[in-house]
Amino acid sequence: MNDASLLGDDGAAFIAAARSNDAARFALITEHYRRELQVHCYRMLANYDDAQDMTQETFLRVWNKRESFKGRAALRTWLHRIATNACLDFLDKRNDRTPVPVELPGAGSEVHYLQPYPDRMLPEDPQESVVARETIELAFIVAVQHLPPRQRAVVILRDVLGWPASKTADALELTVASVTSALQRARVTMREQLPDRRLDWRRPATHELSNDERVLVKSYIDAHERNDLDGLTALLRDDLRFAMLPDPGTLVVTAADAVDGWVSSGLFQHGYDDWRCIATTINRMPAAVLYLRAPGDPEYRLFTIALLHIVDGKIAELTGFDAADKPWLGLPATL
Repeated sequence: MNDASLLGDDGAAFIAAARSNDAARFALITEHYRRELQVHCYRMLANYDDAQDMTQETFLRVWNKRESFKGRAALRTWLHRIATNACLDFLDKRNDRTPVPVELPGAGSEVHYLQPYPDRMLPEDPQESVVARETIELAFIVAVQHLPPRQRAVVILRDVLGWPASKTADALELTVASVTSALQRARVTMREQLPDRRLDWRRPATHELSNDERVLVKSYIDAHERNDLDGLTALLRDDLRFAMLPDPGTLVVTAADAVDGWVSSGLFQHGYDDWRCIATTINRMPAAVLYLRAPGDPEYRLFTIALLHIVDGKIAELTGFDAADKPWLGLPATL
C-alpha cells in the first residue's frame, strides 16, 4: 500500500508533490478538500470564523507533515485526522468555547459564539455523510457543543463521518474501548439535547426544503412585511424556542410572549416598520433575511437573519443573527 501506484489519484499526486516539494501542486490537491474540511471544523467549533482559521491551520500542518503521508490511509482520512486535532488543540487553548448557562426562567444553555454557515460554502459534490441536513442544522451544531471536546470529536468521526472505532481511536490516539465509552456517553447527551430529532445521521437525508417549509417561510415574510402581528403569532408554536445571537440565552416562551417582546423592544413601531424580506437557506434550514428601511432612507438595509425550524407546519425554533458583520453569507447589503 506504500506504492503510490496503489493509491487513489489524489493520494498518489500528493505523495509526488510532497517528494518534489511542489507547493503549487500541493495547494491544488488540498484545495479540493477545503469545503468539507471547513464543514468538519465548523461542526467541532460552531463558529464560521474559527472554522476558516482551523482549516488554514490544517493546511499548514499538512504541508509541514507532508513527508509523513505514506498512503496507508486515504488522503481524505489523513486530512480529517489533522483537522480534528487542530480543532482539539484550539479548544484546549480557549476557555470560552463552553455553552454559557443563562439564569432565566425557562432558559437553556446557549452557545454564544454560534455563527450561521452559508449553504453556498458547502461542498459542491459532497459525500452524503459530509453535509446530511441534520448534521449542519443549528440544533445539531449546538448539541455537539455541549460535549467535551474529545467526545465531540468521537461523535462526529463515528456517527457523522461513519468511521470505524479503530480508525477513530488511531486518529485521536485513544484505545478502542475509550472511543466506545466516549461515544456511548456522547449519545446520551445528544439525545437529551435533541429529543425530537432522529439521531441516525448516517441514513440518507434529503437536502431540499419541503413544500410546507417553503410555504411557511413565505407566510412569515408576508406577515413581517405587513407588520401583521396576529399573522406572525399564528405561525409560531406555543412552546417556541427563541434566541437572538450573539445575545446569550435560548428562551422557551409562548408565541404571544415572543411577539410582545418584539413589540416592547420597538420592533414594528415607527422607524422599525418598513420591511422587505427575502427567502433563502442557511445551515440547510429555511431562513428569512430581513431588510429595514429607516425614515428618509431610500434603501432597505440588511438587518437580521431568521433561521426557522419548522415542525408540523409551525415555527418551533427561531434563531436570529445580526447580519451586518457576516459578509461570508454573501447577502446583498441593500435592497
